Amino acid sequence: MQTLLGTYEAKIDAKGRFMFPAPYKGQMGEDVRAGFVIKRSIFKRCLELFPMEAWKAESAMLSKLNMFKKKNAEFVTKFMAGVKPVELDGNGRILIPKDLLKYAGITKEIVLTSVVNRIEIWDKEAYEKAVDYDPDDFAGLAEDVMGDIETE
Repeated sequence: MQTLLGTYEAKIDAKGRFMFPAPYKGQMGEDVRAGFVIKRSIFKRCLELFPMEAWKAESAMLSKLNMFKKKNAEFVTKFMAGVKPVELDGNGRILIPKDLLKYAGITKEIVLTSVVNRIEIWDKEAYEKAVDYDPDDFAGLAEDVMGDIETE
């Protein structure tokens, strides 16, 4: 599974389409033709765009859950809410469904930012607020999250 890199800005047209950034296309190569899956983010008010191969890996994890456990069934229902397959049109654009635009509060300008194997799609103003942080707070978070990882 490939790792995507980069943060790019784009504009949403009246139909909800945006031009998929050329650098992402280059990183994905032929995999871009397989399409994507778009969904609501779990923890943030943004969308997640999964290349199809990354979505298959995500789905494989979900398929291991015991659906006879209520919490698992509830989680999967919420996780899959609004999930839709999307692909590049002939002009290299992706259409974001209206319900997902509404969920993420996206109006006109967006930011696409890579998060390992997926791309988050944010309303530009919301993204700027989300990444505006106190360096000391981030240092503490980094230590909590990454501090116990052993490097080779």
